[in-house]
Amino acid sequence: MSTPALSDSPDPDGVLAEQLLRLTRRLHRSHKRYLEPVGITPAQFRLLRTVAHYGEPPRMADLAARLEVVPRAVTSLVDGLQASGRVRRVPDPANRRVVRIELTDAGRDTLRELRSARRAAAEDILAPLTVEQREVLGDLLSALVDRGPERAC
Repeated sequence: MSTPALSDSPDPDGVLAEQLLRLTRRLHRSHKRYLEPVGITPAQFRLLRTVAHYGEPPRMADLAARLEVVPRAVTSLVDGLQASGRVRRVPDPANRRVVRIELTDAGRDTLRELRSARRAAAEDILAPLTVEQREVLGDLLSALVDRGPERAC
């Protein structure tokens, strides 16, 4: 008696997972293509958006926690953005050992420009979908993203 090969049995969840991975890669490539003319990486854009969402300049540790990366990664991103004049390091008024990160005018201008680029990248990906399909997709993605912390494998 022969056992069926693994590829003989359909795996709908595996197919769906592969489609999501392919879509993620495609979205990343499209997003990157729109960001390149501005001279910024997707990770730097994410850091700029995160800094902009704080009411006051955040600490480096706050950014690392919010971005779910190690502090060293934030340092590298801030170094690049500071070199291009988009952010600056400022001392914390209550604790001079603490450094906070604030957007510069150039950083705010870059964010406005990048938001347009992000919309264009999303439109490239979503163009085949109707408005109703986009709403359904948004609801489905929210159900997956908002389900809580990731479980260990």
